[in-house]
Amino acid sequence: MATYSFMDVAASIVGPGGSFSLGYGSGNSEEGITVAMVENKNTMTIGADGSVMHSLHAGNGGTITLRFLKTSPTNQMLSVMLDLQRVSSALWGQNVIVISDPARGDQISCTNCAFQRWPNVSYAKEGGLQEWIFDAGQVNGVLGDGTSGTSVVGG
Repeated sequence: MATYSFMDVAASIVGPGGSFSLGYGSGNSEEGITVAMVENKNTMTIGADGSVMHSLHAGNGGTITLRFLKTSPTNQMLSVMLDLQRVSSALWGQNVIVISDPARGDQISCTNCAFQRWPNVSYAKEGGLQEWIFDAGQVNGVLGDGTSGTSVVGG
């Protein structure tokens, strides 16, 4: 029987101004972490005579969305990093974010990461969450088989 738990998810960020955990135990909201690619790997072109051409794209850029409870101390750590990094282009886009789920064999590495923007801040009846979005120049990884921690190359 296959099972999943966010308790197995480890994530971290390393960059100018900080190095700390982003995974389980860092005040994540129930929406957790999302990794999304920004472009397709293929474009299919169909010729006038019906022949097909596939074009493989080299880009591996993506976005990483990290969601934390309003009360998570991780929000302050990310805020300090953003404030430091935005003072100079020499510090911008230097973050590395690594996400893993060893119980399932997943390992994702995101390099050349830059803060996309300051998170939207809401003050309401309930505390809600803070959503931090990063643009990643390179997203590479493998997804495991989902049960044994054994990796299967993909992506």
